[in-house]
Amino acid sequence: METTYKYSRVLIKLSGETLKGAQEHGYDSEAVRAVVERIKQVVYAGVEVALVVGAGNIWRGVMGKAGGMDRVNADYMGMLATVMNAMCLKDFFTAVGISAEVQSAIAMEPLAKRFNRAEAVKALESGKVVIFAGGTGSPFFTTDTTAALRALETDCEAVLKATKVNGVYSSDPFKNPDAVRFDTLSFDEALARQLAVMDSTAFSLCRDNDLAVIVFDFFEPDSLEKVLRGDLSAGTLIN
Repeated sequence: METTYKYSRVLIKLSGETLKGAQEHGYDSEAVRAVVERIKQVVYAGVEVALVVGAGNIWRGVMGKAGGMDRVNADYMGMLATVMNAMCLKDFFTAVGISAEVQSAIAMEPLAKRFNRAEAVKALESGKVVIFAGGTGSPFFTTDTTAALRALETDCEAVLKATKVNGVYSSDPFKNPDAVRFDTLSFDEALARQLAVMDSTAFSLCRDNDLAVIVFDFFEPDSLEKVLRGDLSAGTLIN
């Protein structure tokens, strides 16, 4: 379908907290439905969308480590939680008439297919939303790194990092009213200013492979559509 969007295939990185809404943890059906409805609009317009979702609504590996757990086991628990989140999103997409499939870095049949690049690209080309779960399959890597890696593997044009702020600021805008918002940044500028955009491994992957990153407020109405059109009032472009 012909669109007016600047990007035709993107990977959206969602935090697990996006799915819990006002709940302390777990899932809030209205919050999950809101996520799906926003993405549905751009899928209907012809944009190919891949997703990576975190696990913060269920589990954080750093919490387990702080409690004395082995870091590797704690990270594996987080990977399992991302599969649960991906399955939840898939069901909600199906409910609104959007075909979706889950691909996991860890063998999880029959719950999810094993990640396969060729099949993922084919699914995206057919209009399916592809949800990548299970992290990278290895501990010590965050879902930011998963997002960068899968975006590169499936030839996405940008990673859209969904946050609660409309871009990258010179400091925390919730704490500093004088914080300056950036429309655009180079990777080197973001590093020099020590701006916390993504974890260092994910950021390096994007920088070294010329993969654009856009940080935007997912909860602002029409922000996703604006970002896809190249409207930088809705987010910060890092390239």
